[in-house]
Amino acid sequence: MTDMREILARNFKINRQKLGLTQEKLSEKADISTHYLAMVERARTFPSADRRERLASALEIEAHKLLYMPSGAENALNRLQETVAANIERIVAEAIEKTLAEHCKAQDKA
Repeated sequence: MTDMREILARNFKINRQKLGLTQEKLSEKADISTHYLAMVERARTFPSADRRERLASALEIEAHKLLYMPSGAENALNRLQETVAANIERIVAEAIEKTLAEHCKAQDKA
């Protein structure tokens, strides 16, 4: 059985990343310290109802969605999406590095 803190932490992080927000930006938006947000994302603390409401508002979702536990199929799909996104980021970063290196070599020869 998954702990409620873990469910909240996962949902919190997923929704923060969907908005493209860093912990720092979200902390400003929710008026909560960055350290506290990190503790929530690591499932080290469970926010009070008031803080959950502020966090949900900052994440532009309803507070109850922070406590939603997806089914096994949804979890598998979410993990697959995270893996694909991470692989795409890695491939793009490698392509950029390669292109820049080739460009620098070409400039050195010129």
